Amino acid sequence: MGVSLVKGQAINLEKQAPGLSKIAMGLGWDVAKGIFGFGGGDIDLDASAILFDAKAAAVDMVWFRDLKTNNAPVYHSGDNRTGAGDGDDETIFIDLSRVPANVMSIVLTVNSFQGQTFDRVKNAYVRLLNVGNGAEVAKFDLATKGSKDTGFVLAVLSRKSGVWDLKAVGEPATGRTVVDLTATAARYV
Repeated sequence: MGVSLVKGQAINLEKQAPGLSKIAMGLGWDVAKGIFGFGGGDIDLDASAILFDAKAAAVDMVWFRDLKTNNAPVYHSGDNRTGAGDGDDETIFIDLSRVPANVMSIVLTVNSFQGQTFDRVKNAYVRLLNVGNGAEVAKFDLATKGSKDTGFVLAVLSRKSGVWDLKAVGEPATGRTVVDLTATAARYV
């Protein structure tokens, strides 16, 4: 089991998992039940990744409508429209060794495409996995209780001198697509 991150905490990926290059960022969630255990239904959350340059300009993004970046070092597993089942509901794969040199940060976000608020979500998390051996490197549980927001900035991968860090963000945002969250995400690079 990897590091359990708290909001604002960062880890150096080279120190945490030496030689790590191919990662998966898994997002999982469950639907919160209503009063007396009734209600719930499906919630269509969408994991996304926005690639930023050194000037905090978005240069590419991966989301349910565009499942891979132009040169494919970042790609999306596909859209899960319900959150049903155990484990990760959506996954973004990143080959850190192939991320273009002009990309200095990758911001991971989640949004509710249908505009449902996160107070209807429970057990939401994002975790970083080593694709090579399947080991969990880090996990961050998202605090959604009572949130009337439709999006969150989850975490930021930042490159400095060729070394990647992961920082847990967990900040609420407003938007139904990754395009809506881009300006908010840029504040964390």
